Amino acid sequence: MEKTLAIIKPDAVKKRVIGKIIQRIEDEGFEILKMKMVHLSQDEAKRFYYVHKDKPFYNSLTEFMSSGRIVVLLLEGEEAIKHWREVMGATDPAQAKPGTLRREFGFSIERNAVHGSDSPQTAEFEIQFFFK
Repeated sequence: MEKTLAIIKPDAVKKRVIGKIIQRIEDEGFEILKMKMVHLSQDEAKRFYYVHKDKPFYNSLTEFMSSGRIVVLLLEGEEAIKHWREVMGATDPAQAKPGTLRREFGFSIERNAVHGSDSPQTAEFEIQFFFK
């Protein structure tokens, strides 16, 4: 069994679709080991997304991720990282396959409803960041 971090982003929290996303997580067979709602400060968002610090979207991403509450979840399942990324869909909701969370709930590349770890190393860092 593998672990991954999932985040329900501020746009999805504001749309009041937390329950629908959690239902999908459970329907997909993930075990939710831990879950909490937090409001990141800008500094916390910058530390979390540090790997993107040299990218042009870094400032807008960290501003967005600190703009409201988020729900962070520690998920476990078979090939959890790969599976969760398939359930989320492509980063750009317009390019995401029908039935994926980003296609259903996302608005833009940045405001795309959910986040997921992209590798075991990233998952380890992200899980520790929120669930020390």
